Amino acid sequence: MTIPANCRPSQGDAPAFPVTTLPARGGVGLKPEHFREILDTAPDVGFFEVHAENYMVDGGPFHYYLGRIRQRHPISIHGVGLSIGGEEPLDAAHLDRLAALLARYQPESFSEHLAWASHGGVYLNDLLPAPYHVGTLARVCAHIDHVQERLQRRMLLENPATYVEFAASTMAETDFIGEVVRRTGCGLLLDVNNVHVASVNHNRDPRAYIRALPLKAVGQIHLAGFARDIDAAGDPLLIDSHDAPVAQVVWDLYAFALDLLGPLPTLIERDGDIPVFPVLLAEAQQADRIMRQQLAATAPAEACA
Repeated sequence: MTIPANCRPSQGDAPAFPVTTLPARGGVGLKPEHFREILDTAPDVGFFEVHAENYMVDGGPFHYYLGRIRQRHPISIHGVGLSIGGEEPLDAAHLDRLAALLARYQPESFSEHLAWASHGGVYLNDLLPAPYHVGTLARVCAHIDHVQERLQRRMLLENPATYVEFAASTMAETDFIGEVVRRTGCGLLLDVNNVHVASVNHNRDPRAYIRALPLKAVGQIHLAGFARDIDAAGDPLLIDSHDAPVAQVVWDLYAFALDLLGPLPTLIERDGDIPVFPVLLAEAQQADRIMRQQLAATAPAEACA
């Protein structure tokens, strides 16, 4: 169904799509290694998140366990294959499968990446950056409009972790994201680890980057671990590896972001070297503690306002 023009979010208007309703708590990426333990122990966790592409089949054990876990917990679905930043039209079959998945589980939130991951019908096992200029802006906005109209829900767009910058770019990344949000009414998924990784790689101030984002549009936060390397020039290079605990520098940046945003649903991402579930749960609980501390620190000022 196409939304009538007078119901669409125009420039600067509030979005006409449902917004995220996840609880402002720490959540955990749902992994097959933990399915049975989660069902057996019913852990006190804010929500679980799954990658959409792992569930784009009709049946099987993944759906069996997700269906049972969904009965007890809020979930978010995170896509990695729409290729929002790609030059080609969106894959209609992929979008149809995504729509069916969201209709099946009715997640409290859906998000995708500001990146491209396919070209010429070939899907690449990576999330690749795009140059920031008016041509990319028009294409990304058109893709997001298409996704939101097809899914009939607001999408959260995740800021990228990048390792190179394009000479062709004519806009700062934060300005680009802000304009995408303004034109499409989409929300923002603030990946704090990505901010740290890209800021080190490009010698940027991560706090200035966060301040420059359209913060009112943030609906969810991601935290993850990174790996360290050295580039060809001998400079530090950070990799968004998702295979390590959240680093203290990222926790500190997260606390800074919460001072600006207030408590928000916060996911602990772990996609490699998967630990036992209590390790991930402890990180989600650490996010809960930081959110409570932020609330306690702001409560006196709010009471006096």
